[in-house]
Amino acid sequence: MGNHLTEMAPTTSFLPHFQALHVVVIGLDSAGKTSLLYRLKFKEFVQSIPTKGFNTEKIRVPLGGSRGITFQVWDVGGQEKLRPLWRSYTRRTDGLVFVVDAAEAERLEEAKVELHRISRASDNQGVPVLVLANKQDQPGALSAAEVEKRLAVRELATATLTHVQGCSAVDGLGLQPGLERLYEMILKRKKAARAGKKRR
Repeated sequence: MGNHLTEMAPTTSFLPHFQALHVVVIGLDSAGKTSLLYRLKFKEFVQSIPTKGFNTEKIRVPLGGSRGITFQVWDVGGQEKLRPLWRSYTRRTDGLVFVVDAAEAERLEEAKVELHRISRASDNQGVPVLVLANKQDQPGALSAAEVEKRLAVRELATATLTHVQGCSAVDGLGLQPGLERLYEMILKRKKAARAGKKRR
């Protein structure tokens, strides 16, 4: 279903400043992935229905002053029957954003299994991972530190750069610093890859 779409992903070892970074947003159903996407796009909360396939938007994120970076964001449905398709979208991606519902602690074990499965797939090894602990606006939501512990993020491959950020699609809290950190991790990986090629 998504195989031909991944051909749009960047293939160069280091992107020119005007090219969009390819980022895929995944996570369990009802984690708030689409609401986060539209909060970034429209700067307001949009109540969404479950995603049956995918949504994609080009989003420009300011990085201080007039600088900014463009992300081509693919938001892929999280229902169990759709999860086998995730790899079709994540192939050759620059970064993974894994969204969890921090107010639904009972599903974090399921989320952990899916996070480790997709990040350890051969196509995704070393791809930076931003975990968004969404729904921080809700009472009882677990902190980013607790989500990081429950998902065993530090047990992902040593070559995988990771960051866990608390956020809320309702008010936008945490999204800007989270994406800034993702950009830094993508840049670090690309520079390392380019340096590695020069040494050969």
